[in-house]
Amino acid sequence: MSSRKEPAGSALAQPLRPPSAARFLLYVGLFLLGAVLAVAGALVQPAWFPGGLLLALAAEAGLCLGAGRAAGRRAGAAAPAVGWAVAAVLLTTSRPEGDFLFAAGIGSYLFLLGGIAVAVICATLAPVRQPDGGRVRLRK
Repeated sequence: MSSRKEPAGSALAQPLRPPSAARFLLYVGLFLLGAVLAVAGALVQPAWFPGGLLLALAAEAGLCLGAGRAAGRRAGAAAPAVGWAVAAVLLTTSRPEGDFLFAAGIGSYLFLLGGIAVAVICATLAPVRQPDGGRVRLRK
């Protein structure tokens, strides 16, 4: 037994609660916006190869970072990132007629792998929920 006493209202001791209805709808909207951005990026990146690829990846980074800052939580950045990844993976499948969206080229691979890397980086850089209290270090 340690002699260290935790405050009764510690944020670490509180059970996890599901998000409110408004926050859940925000996450669903961000998920769908990420999916739309993946479709738009898949169409833009082969049209103007170096510029289109950079534009698509910059748009994803802007969406994920902006959503994380606006929501104030990592889930805000992760929702569009997951939407982007799901849509991009679904776009890689070919149809029975032989149609496909991604050609077997360096641009498509850079778009897929770069997009996943951007999503992970943005979700990592998003703000983390901090416990309530002052902006001082505890137990100096």
